[in-house]
Amino acid sequence: MRRKQLSILESLEEGIITGVYKNGTLLPSEGTLAKQYAVSRPTIAKVYNQLQHKGYIKKTRGYGSQVIHNNARLTYTIGLLLPGSGESEIFTTINDQILKLSRKSHLSCLWEGATVSNAEVRRAQIEHYCEHYISQKVDAILFSPLERLPDADEVNLRIFNKITSANIPLVLIDRGLKTQPEAGGYDIIWLDNFLAGGAMAQHLISKGCTTIHFFYRTNSANSVDLRLSGIRDKALRNHLKFTEENIYCGDPADLNFIKTIKIVPGKTGIICANDSTAAVLLSSLEKINVKITSDCLICGYDNMKYSQYLKYPLTSYLQPCEEMANISIELAIRRIKNNQHIPMIVNVNGKIIERESTSFNKGER
Repeated sequence: MRRKQLSILESLEEGIITGVYKNGTLLPSEGTLAKQYAVSRPTIAKVYNQLQHKGYIKKTRGYGSQVIHNNARLTYTIGLLLPGSGESEIFTTINDQILKLSRKSHLSCLWEGATVSNAEVRRAQIEHYCEHYISQKVDAILFSPLERLPDADEVNLRIFNKITSANIPLVLIDRGLKTQPEAGGYDIIWLDNFLAGGAMAQHLISKGCTTIHFFYRTNSANSVDLRLSGIRDKALRNHLKFTEENIYCGDPADLNFIKTIKIVPGKTGIICANDSTAAVLLSSLEKINVKITSDCLICGYDNMKYSQYLKYPLTSYLQPCEEMANISIELAIRRIKNNQHIPMIVNVNGKIIERESTSFNKGER
């Protein structure tokens, strides 16, 4: 019955806020509403008491329950620029949660896709839709900066300047800008990448790794730089050597490059910038006869769905994507109401999902 009562309360709140029950009108009598929802009259009385407590209605004996709420919730239009939807499942989760929130919170979200896997196509689309959102005079834009393109920094800064010049509130998701804008800071919601880097390094150290490597692809986002900083910090705090020789930037499918990775059998752990890089690297290492869980351990970030189905189920760092989506909307509405707010950087924590790829198999060593 408690769940039914909450459902009725939310339904009436929704009706008042959206103007179905206008200011000054009377709500149905408690008896009428009790019959409508097939509940007891005392249940409706409790609902009306809650509405009165929240300032939505005024109950008067002998007269009824009158709506006194005269601030109908505004509908905000928010444009989504999430090109990462074509490269990582985390953006699919973030996008789906934002759209779910839009149905509950009277937000109108414009989403033009850009889910293609080709980075060049994503760039063309993202700039086009940026212009489209500006022309539509949306109330705010949520933007995840491009990566994996030689001129990504230039494109991201150009998009940032266009949006801020149009005086449209902007919130960045998952990634910041490598080239800092002259206009100042910006709101951003992302993983605490420094902490996530350190956590993964400590995980490998606890598994017996005394050599820690970091592997990433060229033109990666600045979040990758922060993960690297966290890894370096944790390695040095554990009195392990960590220099440029431990950092590998390149194509995980390039076997000649993979052969340059220095593996100390039974003592090496490789942290990849993300699961997609780790998945390719797993295959490449096997091709050059490096045995996973025997010669080295490997892990990634994002906890992609396929990571648990690889030949060696991949240990990965799970990002709280739904919470990131929730906070991005809160930041956007905050800035819509006052675009002069001091910029906020919101770091969220995730957790390690441990699988076979980060446990040495002593029987094979």
